[in-house]
Amino acid sequence: MSDVIRWGLLGLGWNTGRFAEGLAQTPDAEVYAVASRSQKKADAFGAEHGATKCYGRYEALADDPNVDVIYIGTPHPYHLPNTLMCLDAGKPVLCEKPFAVNRDQAAAMIDRARQNNLFLMDAFWSRYFPATVKLRELLADNIIGDVMLLQVDFGFRVETIAPESRLFNPDLAGGALLDVGCYNAQLASMVFGRQPAEILSTAALGETGVDELSATVFKYSDYELATLTASIRLNTPNEARIMGTKGYIAMPDWWHPRELTLCIAGKPPERMIFDFDGFGFHFEAAEVGRCLRAGLTESPAMPLDETLAIIETLDRIRVIWGLRYPFEAE
Repeated sequence: MSDVIRWGLLGLGWNTGRFAEGLAQTPDAEVYAVASRSQKKADAFGAEHGATKCYGRYEALADDPNVDVIYIGTPHPYHLPNTLMCLDAGKPVLCEKPFAVNRDQAAAMIDRARQNNLFLMDAFWSRYFPATVKLRELLADNIIGDVMLLQVDFGFRVETIAPESRLFNPDLAGGALLDVGCYNAQLASMVFGRQPAEILSTAALGETGVDELSATVFKYSDYELATLTASIRLNTPNEARIMGTKGYIAMPDWWHPRELTLCIAGKPPERMIFDFDGFGFHFEAAEVGRCLRAGLTESPAMPLDETLAIIETLDRIRVIWGLRYPFEAE
């Protein structure tokens, strides 16, 4: 591994731009190469972010011997073929959420990475913020006692429905679940350490057939519940509350948090601030760099078995709704 980790960025949408900005904040990383299906777009993106190489073919990026690791930021259904191509080219991969559209896709990606002994990680950037790290520490230390209830929401309002856009197009696995609801599911997985025994869920399926608003309950045991709401048609508070037998933890904007408040019965609330510059993608990039330098093939903070389990949970929710994307086999 070189002194500076040379990143290749595949698929140059909004998220990839923010990730590139995060790499600029990461001391031992750089945007080395970028790739789009359009050479013009690759050249423009590369010029903006200081890339050394700009490719108009994804395959050229995967085959570049100077690329140390590849970030995949293409639309949901392309994560599988793009990841397999990069892994087969011998490249470690950070794949944007949702890691895959369904369990079969996720399993194929994980199996290929393990067969090739290559690093692969699900890009849930929420896991790596200092506030989230602190949350994990508080839970591990049993500060709020036995966790009995998680309340979490993630939603934003899109005013105009564009049927061909990634959010509303079923051919692109559109809908709230795989865009923001997956964040909720991964937080529940992190808090409870396992997947739910039972799921209750309902959704509003819009005119294009994708979920626009949903409410879900995860039941782990009689006294371990999570309530999750997700939307692309409604602005929600985007708050998380983790409640235990001794108190609770509140996190505003929990998916990219800058603070949390610890509330223990009989004590004044303790507000903890974890401010940072930029969007926060540099925390995720730093974790990938740490794993690569340590010779790891997956991150202990986001292990691949957990990634697979979360995708299975999302599949279970869609079964309840009767939602299947057009490209999925019967």
